Amino acid sequence: MVKKYHVYGVGNALVDMEFEVTPQLLQELNIDKGVMTLVDEDRQNELITKLDGRLGKQSGGGSAANTMVAISQLGGKGFYSCKVADDDHGNFYLQDLQDCGLDTNYHNGEQGTTGKCLVMVTPDADRTMNTFLGITANLSEQELVPEAIADAEYLYLEGYLVTSPTGKEAAIKAREIAQSSGVKTSFSLSDPNMVAFFKEGLLKMIGSGLDLVFANEAEALKMADTQDFSEAINYFKTIAKAFAITRGSQGSLVFDGQELIEVSPYPVQAIDTVGAGDMYAGAFLYGITHGMTYGQAGDLASRASSRIVTTYGARLTTEELKSLLNN
Repeated sequence: MVKKYHVYGVGNALVDMEFEVTPQLLQELNIDKGVMTLVDEDRQNELITKLDGRLGKQSGGGSAANTMVAISQLGGKGFYSCKVADDDHGNFYLQDLQDCGLDTNYHNGEQGTTGKCLVMVTPDADRTMNTFLGITANLSEQELVPEAIADAEYLYLEGYLVTSPTGKEAAIKAREIAQSSGVKTSFSLSDPNMVAFFKEGLLKMIGSGLDLVFANEAEALKMADTQDFSEAINYFKTIAKAFAITRGSQGSLVFDGQELIEVSPYPVQAIDTVGAGDMYAGAFLYGITHGMTYGQAGDLASRASSRIVTTYGARLTTEELKSLLNN
């Protein structure tokens, strides 16, 4: 039976506001470099004021949303469940999803504040995020559309949902709906901080095991509680039938359920690593839902993620991304 959607995603709806900063400024502002930190609305507004004049791109974001946009740009069909408020940023966000060709659960936003993520990029291409979740912290099972989940080939969940009790429960419920409907399940660990502080919650989201897990090397080592990469690989085989672990300039390692496949990197001069993991997951999921082997999907994902780090922001143009399919 042909499914309506290649991938159904669930994640936070955040408007990304990107700033170019120096490591010194991060220190002055007392911001931890290189990780995602949750902040309250007052703190975020204070930072926006202090970073005035440095704002570059503003775009619809959220980790899983970036992945879903990439799938849609490549030609896949996706559905994205999220939560925004009835405010300017919320309207901007929903229009952006629509413009990207994604279906969504949302029609009328509630009162509140749409979440925003301040993405601060330093000259070493590192990205530091301070996020006020706003109304997306209340994302719950209410935002799920069970019939759309059942009509997808894959479910995709982001690890960031673990920080919200209702978001975590929504992810678990979505996984259960998918598994009972014969839909394959995929999941991204999202950020080393999620593993460091919410590992128990992530394991509940993973449940008895998933079809596919995405992680970077730092997240994988933390999740497996080891410094030995081969031990991390063995651990991942216990939580997923297949996985892809990105290793920065060393490329990535993909396990297709039978064998380990080393995926070569595409060396580039990185200026901004925002969205590299999201892009990798999007290109990979597009690949395996469009007849590619895991090795071929890994190669496409490697090329796409190497391209995204050469530009500011978490997205490429549709033309640029689709051009990778012809290589």
